[in-house]
Amino acid sequence: MTEPQAAIVHLLDIMAKLRDPDGGCPWDQVQDFASIAPYTIEEAYEVEDAIARGEPATLLDELGDLLFQVVYHARMAEERGWFAFADVAKAISDKMIRRHPHVFGDAAARTAESQTSAWEVQKAAERAGRAEHGTLAGIPLGLPALTRAAKLTRRAGRVGFDWPDAGAVLDKLEEEAEELRVELKNEQQSSDNTALKDEVGDLLFVLANLARKLDLDPEDCLRGANRKFERRFGFIEQTLKSEGKLPGDSTLDTMEALWQEAKRRERMAI
Repeated sequence: MTEPQAAIVHLLDIMAKLRDPDGGCPWDQVQDFASIAPYTIEEAYEVEDAIARGEPATLLDELGDLLFQVVYHARMAEERGWFAFADVAKAISDKMIRRHPHVFGDAAARTAESQTSAWEVQKAAERAGRAEHGTLAGIPLGLPALTRAAKLTRRAGRVGFDWPDAGAVLDKLEEEAEELRVELKNEQQSSDNTALKDEVGDLLFVLANLARKLDLDPEDCLRGANRKFERRFGFIEQTLKSEGKLPGDSTLDTMEALWQEAKRRERMAI
């Protein structure tokens, strides 16, 4: 047995022991797919965070946590007689071979265009095999909303339902912003914010697609904006702290001036 094989077997044995009704972990014994799913999503985000931070040791640790989630779900499925970890590994191996004929068989398909075409053909066949019909079938509901918005319209774009360019999306963004302004005035006369929620959703949807048309990941764009906000607000707090103050003790004008100073320093550092 190779070292990687031994490591996987050891991990599977640990998972089996944790779930063992006789002597296992009381917490692990009572978990199910629904209760574990949020942890699986969280671990995937922690992997992304480790990558963004450029921390190899943290990435190693987080990848282990994510692998453990796969093992956890596979173990629960095995207990129900559905499938086991080996079936999961075999299924993804078979899928990758099917989707890469240019690597595992067809030498004539060794171009980027042929690869993309083969990939999409295989995915369409797999969706059909799962009785998922329609252009938008198979896009997971559990995806982050911005990511799902981009995927929905990317899929629709393949059959010609798309904005011609980013400029057209900007025009649509301005249209949606104006509709939101109108609704803001109406909302002042109504206690029902359903229409307001709808307009904000439309605006976010168009923004997600603006990112897509620019070949950007909307989630990555927003994560970057979040980090920038944290960094600049942290500068505000640290500056005020050095003066014996707190943000709550300061005026908006004072904090805005410090925000602009943080922006100036960032530009100078580039």
